[in-house]
Amino acid sequence: MRKLLTAVGGALVLLLAMALPAQAAPYQRTVVYYQTQYSNGATGDYVSPLPLLTNNTGVTDLIVAAIHLNADQTVHLNDHPPAHERYTQMWRDLKTMQDRGINVIGMVGGAAQGTYANLERDFGTFYPLLKHVITTYGLNGVDLDVEEKMSQAGINKLIDQLRTDFGSGFIITLAPVASALYGGGNISGFNYETLYRDRGSKIDWFNAQFYCGWGSMANTTGYDRIIDRKLIPAAKVVAGVITNPASCGGYVELDTLKTTIRALVAKYPTFGGVDGWEYFNSNPGGTARPWEWAKEITAAMR
Repeated sequence: MRKLLTAVGGALVLLLAMALPAQAAPYQRTVVYYQTQYSNGATGDYVSPLPLLTNNTGVTDLIVAAIHLNADQTVHLNDHPPAHERYTQMWRDLKTMQDRGINVIGMVGGAAQGTYANLERDFGTFYPLLKHVITTYGLNGVDLDVEEKMSQAGINKLIDQLRTDFGSGFIITLAPVASALYGGGNISGFNYETLYRDRGSKIDWFNAQFYCGWGSMANTTGYDRIIDRKLIPAAKVVAGVITNPASCGGYVELDTLKTTIRALVAKYPTFGGVDGWEYFNSNPGGTARPWEWAKEITAAMR
């Protein structure tokens, strides 16, 4: 009887394994940036991130953008305080995603200037504002998108304080332009290779921007240039792309992108994954079905 039960149990496990989708390695991340919470402007329709969950897209991390620390010591998520009523449903939806194992990460900074200058100028005043947002909304991590001048000491201090306050399970990522990871063009002020040597153990991964003239995912060349320097491992380099040509220059058609992804997974077994800027109008589904992009990317990495 035990042998029979073992045989039946083994067959059942095999059938279940065949029925379930292949699981990604922990480093093959599908990351989605979520900045446009309302389509068609401030009075438009709410864009819920929940379809990324309900359609089994395989998304691992959702980065809600963008947190700004303003000179008047206020905090905005885009153009409004995080507690504004327009975000009430969003925070509920994000909590639902967290409950299902998806990391919700807050993007800090971005194209709007001032957040990192304020942290550099008066860390004691502005860092507690950031800490308050993280704790109030239970963020799983932060994505430090430094698109203004910041010193090496300044970024080190910020990373150190975040790790001290939130521990080893808290996610800390950065979002450099891709060329900054192989010694090329850089818009952050500090040197990323120096940063990795100094603080690499405290950084979970980089969301490298392979677009807007700073790199391309039309082939593996740009990604290879980073890994070939033998400093930052593939597991910590997530390839960032734009999901719609309206966002920026350098859009790569989905079929070409998937070919590149498959080549990178084959070449680097610990390939870090792909991130997409941004969710609401992602091709191929567009505004009606923006979740399709994540599902396609996840499948390509399998």
